[in-house]
Amino acid sequence: MRWSVVLCVGLLTSCVKPTPTAETHDAKAEAERLKDFVLDAPPTDIGTHLDVDFSGKVTLLGARVEPTDGLKPGSKVKVTLYWRAQQKLDAGFKLFTHIVDASGERLSNIDNVGPLREMRSGSQALPPSDWLPGKVYVDEQSFSVPGNVKTETIQILSGVFSKHGRLEITAGPHDTTRRAIVATLAVSGLRVPPKNTRIPVMRVEKLEPSVTIKLDGKLDEPAWKSAPSTGPLVDVRTGEPNKAFPVNGEVKMLWSDAGIYVAFSVADTDLIGGFKKGDPDPHLWSKDTVEMMVDPDGDGDNKDYYEIQINPQNLVFDSQFDGYNQPKVEPDGPFGHQDWSANLKSAVTLDGTLDKSTDEDRGYTVEALVPWKSFGKAAKLPPEIGSSWRINFYAMKNNGGVAWSPILGQGNFHKASRFGRVVWSKKGAPEPAASASAGANLVAPATSATPPKASTISVPQSPVKLAPTPAPTPSN
Repeated sequence: MRWSVVLCVGLLTSCVKPTPTAETHDAKAEAERLKDFVLDAPPTDIGTHLDVDFSGKVTLLGARVEPTDGLKPGSKVKVTLYWRAQQKLDAGFKLFTHIVDASGERLSNIDNVGPLREMRSGSQALPPSDWLPGKVYVDEQSFSVPGNVKTETIQILSGVFSKHGRLEITAGPHDTTRRAIVATLAVSGLRVPPKNTRIPVMRVEKLEPSVTIKLDGKLDEPAWKSAPSTGPLVDVRTGEPNKAFPVNGEVKMLWSDAGIYVAFSVADTDLIGGFKKGDPDPHLWSKDTVEMMVDPDGDGDNKDYYEIQINPQNLVFDSQFDGYNQPKVEPDGPFGHQDWSANLKSAVTLDGTLDKSTDEDRGYTVEALVPWKSFGKAAKLPPEIGSSWRINFYAMKNNGGVAWSPILGQGNFHKASRFGRVVWSKKGAPEPAASASAGANLVAPATSATPPKASTISVPQSPVKLAPTPAPTPSN
């Protein structure tokens, strides 16, 4: 009897098979779909040999790009990348690919394009974390040359990233941001650039020692009445008057031994604050803000420049950059050296109501003083009479804006070669000969522009300088 029971159990055990689950079926189907993209060795033709070494963990062996000639905006391009897994990676690593122009400006992102990268259950179908050491992975992608390209060359850049950052590149062609340079392609048939590429220039006279400015956001002192103005800010892309963007404005400047006085008068029919005072380094550009870019060298080389933003809540974002957009960790920062502080004083008056969509606002005024000592990278502080700095002003909404000097598609808002030129002057003092070229097409002092009427709602004079961002979590 005991034997028959045991035999029965044994028979039952041997006869019962596990029921295939949908997940098991999907995994098999996915493996079958991708089997032609996983090789034991690279093919004979891998296009251009690159041998980009990602810290000994992954190697980008080469890339085949088709076509490479006759490209125009809208042309279709196929890219095949050949990767070899060297070591087993931790979970969470993915591939990314960026298309950038000659200025380094990103034109498009094709991170999740191609058989290996198609999104499956919130992740790429076969990401580097799932690769087997020794295998070669054929990464096919395609894209169209962006229609907004303004430079005669574009680059394809690729790499490996996780939430902790991009894998370091230890050999092979790459840029300074851990991206392998896959290919550089010539593009023809570009749009004709705007005819007016002139850099605006503004001559700003130094205040007399007896003149005082009260920072209250009202601009009612006589000095502001006669201060030089940018005039109406213009379309960043074309330099034409702004007819469509939801904000407009103008900026006035003064200076003294204490620092730079700047006044933004912004027209805005829907005032948005939206940030908590405790938010660390809020990204003011994503809502409403004014912005000031300062390159003290005056040569527009994007070395050692500064960014200052003040929003309708009188919150401040300020940072210092070593080079064009560098350092930078995408997508959440830090952007530049955010531990730098402008140490500015400012006040904001509102003509309307913050964060209330049921009424129609008129705008806001920002009045600020940035002390000279904050610009520690400048050659001389205060600047010499007749010398010039490169500065640009923006009024922004939802990560777009209008500018004093248009960028004309030559980069983003950081492009110092497109910043306007501010000539530091003094009443009655002769101008040095060196300022003659810098002072061409000077902007005359303007008295016609009127700031928005100050409402009874006023933001305190002391701005809120918020704590630096914690450790970043970049996506690619």
